[in-house]
Amino acid sequence: MPLTDSAIKAAKPKEKPYKLSDAQGLYLLINPNGSKLWRFKYRVRGTEKGLALGTYPTVTLLQARKKRDDARQQLAEGKDPSLERKAQREAAIIDSLTFEVIAREWHEYRRPRWAKSTADKTMAYLESDLIPALGKKPFKAITRPELVALVRSIEARGAFNVAKKSRQWLSQIFRYGLAKGVIELNPATDLDVVAAHAPALRHHPHVSFQELPQLLQRIEEARINVLTKHAINLLVLTAVRPGELRMAPWSEFDLKKATWTIPKERMKARRPHIVPLPRQAVAILKELHEVTGEYELVFAGRNNTKRPMSENTINKALSEAGYKDRQTGHGFRHLLSTELNSRGYNRDWIEKQLAHGDKDEMRDTYNHATYLEQRREMMQDWADSLEQKA
Repeated sequence: MPLTDSAIKAAKPKEKPYKLSDAQGLYLLINPNGSKLWRFKYRVRGTEKGLALGTYPTVTLLQARKKRDDARQQLAEGKDPSLERKAQREAAIIDSLTFEVIAREWHEYRRPRWAKSTADKTMAYLESDLIPALGKKPFKAITRPELVALVRSIEARGAFNVAKKSRQWLSQIFRYGLAKGVIELNPATDLDVVAAHAPALRHHPHVSFQELPQLLQRIEEARINVLTKHAINLLVLTAVRPGELRMAPWSEFDLKKATWTIPKERMKARRPHIVPLPRQAVAILKELHEVTGEYELVFAGRNNTKRPMSENTINKALSEAGYKDRQTGHGFRHLLSTELNSRGYNRDWIEKQLAHGDKDEMRDTYNHATYLEQRREMMQDWADSLEQKA
């Protein structure tokens, strides 16, 4: 006999679970704890399966029969109700995924493959430009016109390099979403086709070697933080990248051996790099140790010593000293390369000092030489020539 509300209400729990059958596979499971659960029993290709339809009295008898009938209709259409429900739940999860969720997941996936400075910079731009604009939007609902409008807004403020990076990151983020099955088409492809024409820029501008002593003198006389002055001098004396210097911990330095060993995790090329320290650089580091030696970082931030000095500090100082658009922190690497090549030093020594890989990939793979002693002599000559010219 079909179930009735009065029969359901009168049903009491027993020591073991038992069933009250309705009709066409619908039954109520009564558990020892008193819970009453609707279940639908059906068969698919000879296999018996079950489908949970809710709890009584939250789901009434009439509602349970309606859910049973819907499941039977799916069976009539050749569908498995359990698989259909699973697909619906997965679709609901996908629909709830926002751009921010996928972007951060992509960043976490990519992070081990990047140098720490690259990972930090990428996240900084995500949080300053992409996430504020797209973060709360459902990932699968974002359209190509929205992405074009976002990139154009970045170009409109003159940040053409950020716009270029944003196009690359958007493409990779949506490719990641495509691989995960969140979207079926990538709306971020070919965004470069509508990119604005960026004005010609002199990348990493730098002064000549003849102008360098005057630059260093102006920095010394400028009213800027002593840590910033030391940072600029160390960039000149070592030719490391500004990010490698800013985030350097004291643990990487051996002042007795006059070497600085940067682990691969912090290097752009993902290879460890040994930097020979001229005696002038060692002297600066000893002075710095009096100021920040108690902290983890050599260039600990003024407001938060656990964070490095700001990325813009060095370039801002150079600008305030009168070298805006004439010299950047990164530009010291180009200055050194130009000068040392003109002096006839071995190209391999110079490229190794700059932590560059060989353009010949096969040669780069088999050339593991660090040329440390040769570079030590070269960089000491470089430091001495600066001292003589001062």
